[in-house]
Amino acid sequence: MPRSTTSGPSQRMLRVGEQVRHALSETLQRGEIIDPVIENTVVSVSEVRMSPDLKIATAFVSPLGVGDADAVVGALNKHARFVRGRITGALRQMKYMPELRFRLDTSFDNFARINELLKSPEVARDLGPDDRNGDENKDDKDEE
Repeated sequence: MPRSTTSGPSQRMLRVGEQVRHALSETLQRGEIIDPVIENTVVSVSEVRMSPDLKIATAFVSPLGVGDADAVVGALNKHARFVRGRITGALRQMKYMPELRFRLDTSFDNFARINELLKSPEVARDLGPDDRNGDENKDDKDEE
């Protein structure tokens, strides 16, 4: 069977990443990690990306209500082996338990920055009245 020419993740990588994300979320929610930086912090796991061989799982996390998010991510990386042992039960079907790596999720910051740019007066000035309402009537005007 020929391989797909797309460079995106396979269905298997996506499925396993979602299973790892659920297992991580449950472990973090139960508060099993004994660390003063993590104990009183709510951590949201937004995405887990798997390597093609499924041996490395990169978890993108967002600590909520914390001033120093990098400290939380550092503490999670320090306890990655412990967390790996705790999620083993939820991932029994896997041949190898993936190595966990935690990274700060900056996608929400990027979305906010793009939103602010789109609302800026410079962009609003460049958009004409037709652009603000959408291009749904554009084809009708061209045909006349």
